[in-house]
Amino acid sequence: MTKLAFLGLGVMGYPMAGHLAAAGNDVTVYNRTTSKADAWAKQHGGTAAPTPAAAAEGAEMVMACVGNDDDLRDVCLGPDGAFATMAKGSVFVDHTTVSAAVTAELYAAAKEQGIAFVDAPVSGGQAGAENGQLSIMCGGDQADYDRAEPIMNIYAKLCRRIGDSGAGQMTKMCNQIAIAGLVQGLSEAMHFADKAGLDGAAVVEVISQGAAGSWQMSNRYETMLADHFEHGFAVDWMRKDLGICLRTADENGASLPVTALVDQFYKDVQKMGGGRWDTSALFKRLQSS
Repeated sequence: MTKLAFLGLGVMGYPMAGHLAAAGNDVTVYNRTTSKADAWAKQHGGTAAPTPAAAAEGAEMVMACVGNDDDLRDVCLGPDGAFATMAKGSVFVDHTTVSAAVTAELYAAAKEQGIAFVDAPVSGGQAGAENGQLSIMCGGDQADYDRAEPIMNIYAKLCRRIGDSGAGQMTKMCNQIAIAGLVQGLSEAMHFADKAGLDGAAVVEVISQGAAGSWQMSNRYETMLADHFEHGFAVDWMRKDLGICLRTADENGASLPVTALVDQFYKDVQKMGGGRWDTSALFKRLQSS
């Protein structure tokens, strides 16, 4: 049994923390909405704490999966932040998708206090979190990663260190860049099939078995055709992530013309009232035009 803390119980964090408890670990959770932390503790037999600092006290490892840079900075360095009570030699694992800049800031702050910091954003969506089948891309010192990997493997199908601190977040940017183009391509193909009078499901059944096949195609086409966009990662969060990608590309000189275009398409979806729709709503944008 390992004493763990988990900060942030959204659609990803709630089941991830649940897997840790189910594996026999002693898990204390914190969530900004305390009722959710209380519900988690009742369901999984762990403990709910009123602040990140209280949750992290005595923990060998602290995981976080919150909203954005400011949220992460707050749960780490705020007045009741986790770093205030984490013991020297403990490990902080950040599963949030954030900028490389805040990762560098927190890695340095943790080092100063003798705390290990691993950036470990995840891919696989809500279903991946619930089924313990996430892909986790990590940055940080090798020794720190080696300590964290067995715990992360509890909810991962693949967990890998890509490089030094920040490499995990950079890899997650690659992930979001690839997804943006894939979902737009799938949306355009299905929109074209509809305009051509074809059976969309039949079209996908055939092309998914060839070179056009992808996870997005296999897992999203049915809900897209059913005009159902309440499943998976929200457009608001995707725009947050793509904004990080585009700002980082400005810094490192990468050219992301398709990503920039798809980001604007997601802006159109937000104007349609679809900020909380999932990312496959790019199809709804085309069908509504």
